[in-house]
Amino acid sequence: MRGFSFLALLPLALAASAASVSRRAFDVNEHLGNLAPYFAAPVPAGMAAALPDDCTVEQVMLMQRHGARYPLVSELASITGLVAKLGNHSAALQKARLPAALAFLRDGYVSTLGHDDLTAPGRQELFDHGVKFALAYPHLKATTLLAGAQDRVLESAQWFAQGYFGRAWAALNATMFETIAEDSSTVSWITPMDTCARWDYNYGNNATVAWGTVYLPPIARRLNALLPGVRLSADDVHGALYACAYDGAAHGPARSPWCGAFTAGELAAFEYELDLLMDGAFGYGLPRGMGGVLGALYVGKLVERFTNATGDAQELYLEFGHDTTIDMVLTALGLVKDTPTLPEYGPIPANRKWRTSYQVPFAAMMTWEKFTCKSSFKGPQIRLVLNEAPMPLTTCKNMNKTYGSCALSDFVASHAATAKISWGDAAWNASCGAGY
Repeated sequence: MRGFSFLALLPLALAASAASVSRRAFDVNEHLGNLAPYFAAPVPAGMAAALPDDCTVEQVMLMQRHGARYPLVSELASITGLVAKLGNHSAALQKARLPAALAFLRDGYVSTLGHDDLTAPGRQELFDHGVKFALAYPHLKATTLLAGAQDRVLESAQWFAQGYFGRAWAALNATMFETIAEDSSTVSWITPMDTCARWDYNYGNNATVAWGTVYLPPIARRLNALLPGVRLSADDVHGALYACAYDGAAHGPARSPWCGAFTAGELAAFEYELDLLMDGAFGYGLPRGMGGVLGALYVGKLVERFTNATGDAQELYLEFGHDTTIDMVLTALGLVKDTPTLPEYGPIPANRKWRTSYQVPFAAMMTWEKFTCKSSFKGPQIRLVLNEAPMPLTTCKNMNKTYGSCALSDFVASHAATAKISWGDAAWNASCGAGY
């Protein structure tokens, strides 16, 4: 897209941002995209969160994202660069007449953030989820836990197990805990992109760079007018936005002074950046329908287990992965799809469906339930509960509008072609390329 003014688009973009957040009281912790602390997603209007009393959940598949973590190395670089620049101007900041939102800079801002690993709030999130899950499905028994073999995922699974099993986990750990490699030679429904030759993280990252040229420079100008002589760059502003999210991830929500330095519209623009990243790298923004093909490996497992196609289905599956895992599954099922696709230069669609804050905050829980009822429904049913709220299965034939569920047979029929996709078949190779 060429030959236009980025700055001309900014007022429209931020106006749309403000409109999109005005319907709910603005809480910064619910607008940090996939870097948000865990919170229960809002129940869609007109839908019921609880099943009828005559229904019994008979089988469950949980895909649990790891808990809050420290920033990635690339994200941490922006934060450390910001800290260094502020340190070089500490004397001027101590003398400046700073507004209340930036007064914390008089005492200096330092960061002790690590990178990549699970944080204390992340451990708490997973322990709490383990307890919550044990209380939600006391009649179902887990026989295994499966985790992607990345440190923060493995540790998250262990903390969940401590909450779910309590002291018994010490004895069960050796026989119940299983891992699956996250590498380019292991076919996995948790990290399918690792074995897709054509997949590239830059499909999402390039979109964020484009959006950054629109929304970051005006924020830098506003802050620089309040911080004489500091001359923050767009990358410094990016670091401050990351600091807002990651101070909370490391020390607890609302623990970063940087969150108060931004307006609601500016924070919504940062949230949109994270939506673009996840949609572009793991969703509908990928070329050749790749996001749906990658997520199809999980859909195939879901259908296989809920139909007991192999004759050895378990009643409860506890599996641990990433935000990316959940986003690819939603894409494979055609859910939360925006038409047209999210514009990388804005303006921000006020009513967009793809919202990573609701879909994949830290410790996100994608819970699939198979249930039967005495009279409310006929035959086995299936529903998706995403972060404690029912996600309407809108691409399933004959969806029930009150519960967002549908008959298992209708779900299987509606997604038969997707569920059949496997690594190395014609559909996979057309999207990912043959072999790896």
